[in-house]
Amino acid sequence: MTTMTDTAVATPPQTLPVRRRFTVDEYFALAEAGILHEDDRVELIDGEIIVMSPINDPHRKSVNWLSLLLIEAFRRRAMVQVQSTIRLNDATAPEPDIAVIRFRSINDPVTVTPEEIYFLVEVADSSLGFDRESKLPRYAAAGIPEVWIANLVNRQVEVHSNPVDGAYRNALIVHAGATISPQAFPDVTLAVSDFLPG
Repeated sequence: MTTMTDTAVATPPQTLPVRRRFTVDEYFALAEAGILHEDDRVELIDGEIIVMSPINDPHRKSVNWLSLLLIEAFRRRAMVQVQSTIRLNDATAPEPDIAVIRFRSINDPVTVTPEEIYFLVEVADSSLGFDRESKLPRYAAAGIPEVWIANLVNRQVEVHSNPVDGAYRNALIVHAGATISPQAFPDVTLAVSDFLPG
């Protein structure tokens, strides 16, 4: 009589799960089909759909106030896009809090590409690590000339500029009480305290 211990048990070959990556066009098609909804907090990063943290009150207040100030500051010199998708490449379509972009016609394509962007603003509290470690290198690789991170945790603005080989060569921290100007518009001056709700 043969027992289980006498017989070798065949082990099936290991198969690892495969991640299904999406192109930006497929990602947009999911939204158009209603699979992704407007109120879904998601971004496409390197082909993966990333679920973002819910926006809390300080984050919302900062974005709302900044968008108002920037629209007033730039008038018809540039456009201010709020929490809308930009297309960095065929696999990455993040949604920065604010994108200051070249003036466009109402008939231009909806999605903004890197060559149209003067600078971006990310408002960061719970998303601080993700904004720095995941989004910032991708912005640099795409050639976005300048990115501001409104760091609500440490109450400061981090200014990243001069993208070279997927990294920003220049980084500057500006504290509450100081002022800040974008490279593309040195005549526009904003108070850092306006980025940071009390």
